[in-house]
Amino acid sequence: MSKFIEHSAAAQTAYAGLAQAARQSNLHRSVADVPGGFAKKLVKGRLYWYHQVKSPDGKLQQLYVGPDDAATRSLIEHHADPVARGALSHLGRLCRSAMALGCYGVIPKHARVLARLADYGLFRAGGILVGTHAYLAYQNGFGVTWRAGDTTVDLDFAHSGRNISLAMPSDIKIDVHDAIESLKMGFLPVVDRTRYTKADEPDFDLDFLTSLHRGGDAPVPVPRLNITLQPLKFMEFSMEDPMVVVLPASTGPIVVNAPRPERYALAKLLVHGERRASHPEKAAKDLEQAATLIDYLSTYQPHELNEAWEDLLSRGPGWRSRAREGIEALGGRHSGIECAIRWPCP
Repeated sequence: MSKFIEHSAAAQTAYAGLAQAARQSNLHRSVADVPGGFAKKLVKGRLYWYHQVKSPDGKLQQLYVGPDDAATRSLIEHHADPVARGALSHLGRLCRSAMALGCYGVIPKHARVLARLADYGLFRAGGILVGTHAYLAYQNGFGVTWRAGDTTVDLDFAHSGRNISLAMPSDIKIDVHDAIESLKMGFLPVVDRTRYTKADEPDFDLDFLTSLHRGGDAPVPVPRLNITLQPLKFMEFSMEDPMVVVLPASTGPIVVNAPRPERYALAKLLVHGERRASHPEKAAKDLEQAATLIDYLSTYQPHELNEAWEDLLSRGPGWRSRAREGIEALGGRHSGIECAIRWPCP
């Protein structure tokens, strides 16, 4: 049995319209009313678009717009269109219509946090929404609903920190700590401020992550974000070449960065082995999410999946060993799945 249910044509059309309008609105909030222009930059072989403008002190400031794809180029071409700008007042209605037709929507308390961090500029400064919320966000873009692996009570964010090879160039300075404090939801910083917890909701955590560095897993302070990041093994794989996604919520859409789904799926295979002994429930969810995404991607986007798989295998014996464990676990628990990836590796 397939691990996903396809949305109706009406739901898919509703979300496509919402995503375009929301990204247009987000672009206007960032750049429409200031002088400047758009520029492309090459980062690790991938092209990305930025809006750049000189600040009063003469420094060049760049705001991340998105990867060099058709959707981003369309936004740039039409960002000054007054007709399109007038249509943006209907975003809330578009959200509610898409959700009523079956599209995934963020629950209110999570939407409140995401919207506040977006308002403060976390995603324009290179922040990436990771974890189960990214997995849930893929549903609308694919036009499906997952059958499993969709429970979550926390929010996970990643940033490249000091990792230049992963960074989406930006000199924005924001205050993540102040953004969280301004919510007045009772979040308190713990673990060197890499995590925020709530006494009245012990499972509702906000985690801020990055890739491993020369200092191992020592927390990484990032002054320009006023936050500290917790390094995790294999995190860099899912953080490369992020995409822009739109999350519907009852209060309006939220535009965030998320990992590429093929990278998210394979990263879940890697971390399954890391968490199997210490966090068996999380490891089981990792495997379920990997199986679900691979089920979809092997059917509709096999080239992207195989390209990410080749990248993973090229990273060394430790990566290949964890990948082997993940594939074997996947075959044992999801033997009916039709995968585009196979072990042994080429």
